[in-house]
Amino acid sequence: MKEKVLIANRGEIALRIMNACTDLGLDYVVVYTEADADSEHVRHNLNHQEHGKRAFRVSSYTDPNDILAVADHAECTAIHPGYGFFSEDFRFARRVTVRDRPLTFIGPNWEVIKDLGDKINTKRVANSLGIPTIPGTDGPIYNEMEAEEYAEQLMADQKAQKIKNPSILVKAAAGGGGMGIEEVREVEQFRRVYRQVVNYAKRQFGDGGVLIEQCLRDYNHLEVQLLCSRHGERIHFGTRNCTIQSTGRQKRLEAAPGFDESCFSYAFNAQEVLERIVDYSLKLAAHVRYDNVGTWEWIIARDGQPYLLEVNTRIQVENDVSARISHINGKHPNLLREQIRLALGDRIGYSQSGIEFKGSSIEFRIIAEDTHRGFAPWIGTINRFDFPKHDWLAVYTHVPFDRPYVIPSEYDPNLALAIVWGDSMAEAKARGRQLLQEITIAGENVAGAPISTNLPYLEAHLDKLLTF
Repeated sequence: MKEKVLIANRGEIALRIMNACTDLGLDYVVVYTEADADSEHVRHNLNHQEHGKRAFRVSSYTDPNDILAVADHAECTAIHPGYGFFSEDFRFARRVTVRDRPLTFIGPNWEVIKDLGDKINTKRVANSLGIPTIPGTDGPIYNEMEAEEYAEQLMADQKAQKIKNPSILVKAAAGGGGMGIEEVREVEQFRRVYRQVVNYAKRQFGDGGVLIEQCLRDYNHLEVQLLCSRHGERIHFGTRNCTIQSTGRQKRLEAAPGFDESCFSYAFNAQEVLERIVDYSLKLAAHVRYDNVGTWEWIIARDGQPYLLEVNTRIQVENDVSARISHINGKHPNLLREQIRLALGDRIGYSQSGIEFKGSSIEFRIIAEDTHRGFAPWIGTINRFDFPKHDWLAVYTHVPFDRPYVIPSEYDPNLALAIVWGDSMAEAKARGRQLLQEITIAGENVAGAPISTNLPYLEAHLDKLLTF
């Protein structure tokens, strides 16, 4: 039976999954909410239904009953969660695959998602394999005296290493998304902060356990892109750098490869560090029998010491940054296409030696936001949205080019992803500057004020890429 994929997501990622399915000769359907009715991922499928109904309205992208009802009605055989929403929800992935009418979950096995989605468990496993993680506890502490003793040791270790302004983080073990985290700069402050975090954790998460970690400040945030199959095959598509982020730790500029000595004079052998984090990532993937696309996130200190941060068990927004420095038989791979076919049981079909890395790439996340006011989202109507066309540029967007578009207030005001590439990082940067000058985005809000975007911020931070 021909496979049919339900795309359980929205915006540009839904469009990219649609295109990947088409490339593979697979049928698909999309879902949408009322707020997204004018999105391109919806309008395209409402206007082109020669293969039957392809767009179904749901109450929410996070209502599993709605999503699975559409899957059954449309006779889908697989479901692609994209990123966000259900993409790292092991309960949803398990439900999808064990129900009376099972679907293929396009992502890793639910047990892998469960194991690696738990950062504490990931840290324990990594430590057992000799993979470096951020110094600190690998499990929650519930005893104040034990916690204070651990904090004193971490502070002493930092002073012994002559780290300037040493400090530690006290984190709610059951928290996430930056919630329940406090910094301690002096051991004398520890008990007060510890009690504060414990009380917060009990109120918010029902669990008073805390984690204690060394606070790292001067670092770069790197990622390793892996692709694994259910047949035990594992390859990588290199590294990328995601250090430039908003105040809410949301990425704004990404570049591949992860370091480039034309950008900064590193105090370490950059190539050796990149190779180390790739090897470590593959080691952990083999241990847990990882079986789909995934990203291993790393913190690299100024001295070159890597620390595993977490594993993202899904396709990431910036996957194409890695694809644009990778070549298989002279062509850039489509990692969404690879993800889908491997989830459906295919073998990878090529080896690591068949992937050639050359050149550099940069991704710009173009967002309607006010970067001078804490990256506050801008909501209004876009009246003009124009991008140039170049053979070194790819633009992914759900915003229509031919009509006004009201940005839904229900979702983040992400407008587009623009990826440039070149033979060197200098060329990629030059092309990025050209792109930012050639983009036209016009619009106004209900008060008549003009649209605010992060284009000036992106241009101002371009030269900070891959630097400490």
